[in-house]
Order: sequence, then structure tokens, then C-alpha cells
Amino acid sequence: MATINLLPWRVQYREEKKKEFIAIMVGVAVLALLVAYVWVANANGRVDHQRQRNDILQQEITELDKKVAEIKDLQQKREELLELMGLIRNLEGTRSVIVHHFDDLVRAIPDGVFLTSLGRTGDIMSIEGYAESNNRVSSFMRNLDASPWYSSPNLSSVEVAPEQGGQANAFQMTVKTVVAKELMLQQEGEAL
Repeated sequence: MATINLLPWRVQYREEKKKEFIAIMVGVAVLALLVAYVWVANANGRVDHQRQRNDILQQEITELDKKVAEIKDLQQKREELLELMGLIRNLEGTRSVIVHHFDDLVRAIPDGVFLTSLGRTGDIMSIEGYAESNNRVSSFMRNLDASPWYSSPNLSSVEVAPEQGGQANAFQMTVKTVVAKELMLQQEGEAL
């Protein structure tokens, strides 16, 4: 039989397959690089887009924080104004109280009692004066206690004052000033 040498054909076939394999490998590598580039570019685009959205949200948050601070400032001013209005309303409602206190004080002073000093700290009024006798001081304290504008008279001291005459006494007392119930009821009726 005749022998045919197929060796060069096989070598040539291997070379062609090798070139095809290298071409396919280069193509796959280029395609993989292209896919990786597209994927990375897409991911970077998404990250950039999210950063832009975060920046916009941060700007909005900053603006809202400013508005919240303005609202809190306005609420504080409102509370201060309401407090001031309440104080003014209270002063308007009780402006006649001092007149009632002095009017009732004059009515409570019996004959023979002379006041030399009046002072007021909060609701406590301090009174100093002279009386012709101890009975006059007692009468003065009873009159103050019976008044709707005063309560709890407290005698601090009584001393003999011969320079004022015979049985004259110098006295010091404190009394608590109160707002009469009628005035409070009247104010409540006006408020309604």
C-alpha cells in the first residue's frame, strides 16, 4: 500500500487552529475589557448621580434647618409677646387695686393714730406711726383685719414715745395686702 505523509497538513491545521484560538482569546479579552469598562462607567455614573442627589438633599436639609430655626425664633417671640400681653392685662385689671388699698387704709385708721412711714415689698406692707394709746393701735389692727383688702396684721413693736405727748406710743406693724374677692370675680366676668 501506498503511504501518504499527512504530517505537513496536520501541522498547517494546528497552526490555523492556534491562530483562531489566539484571535478568539484576543476578541474575548477585548470584549471582556469593553464590558468591564461599560460596567465601571455605569457604576461611576450611578455613584455620581447619587452624590448629586445627596448634595441636593443636603441643600434642602440646610434650608429646612434655617426655616425650623426661624420658626423656633418666631415661637419664642410669640411666647414672649403672650407673656407681655398677660402681664399688661394683669396690670390693667389690677390698676385700681392700689387705690382701693389706700382708700381702705385711710378708712381703717382710727382717730388718734398718725402714720409716719409706709413701705411695700411684694404683698407685705410695713407701717410705722404714732398712736395716742395702745387701744388705738389695737383698733387699727382690727380695722385692717376686717378690711377685704388687708389680712394678717402683725404688730412688730410698740414703744413709748413721750416726745409725742402723754401716753403716745410709736408702733411698727406689717400687714398683707390682698385683692378683694369682688374685684377678682369682676375681672373673671370681664374676661369671659
